[in-house]
Amino acid sequence: MQLSKTEEELMNIIWKQKKAFMKDLLDAYPEPKPATTTVATLLKRMADKGFVAYKSFGRSREYYPLVKKKDYFSKHVNGLIKNFFNDSPGQFASFFAKETDLSKKELEELKALIDSEIKKK
Repeated sequence: MQLSKTEEELMNIIWKQKKAFMKDLLDAYPEPKPATTTVATLLKRMADKGFVAYKSFGRSREYYPLVKKKDYFSKHVNGLIKNFFNDSPGQFASFFAKETDLSKKELEELKALIDSEIKKK
């Protein structure tokens, strides 16, 4: 299951804070801040999708993630490779290397990462 753009934005705040009450979440948004009801609606949808849960403290709820950021984005990237690059990591890597504005240093760092992963296998 996937998150909408606004849900992803809120999920990033929750991942960063690890646990947060509504006030903490609202404080983390840049201006103009969304309405409390908007964030509450997003949280309900995200809970229904299984991305967040909460503990109740009286009338307050402390929200926390059920899905790790790494796991979510790994699945997201794998879906991108499957759907847009014919399930070819090579096509994705070629596109990424050619079409992004990476410096020579950044490309060398990527190469070192890939070489390191190759050695592990």
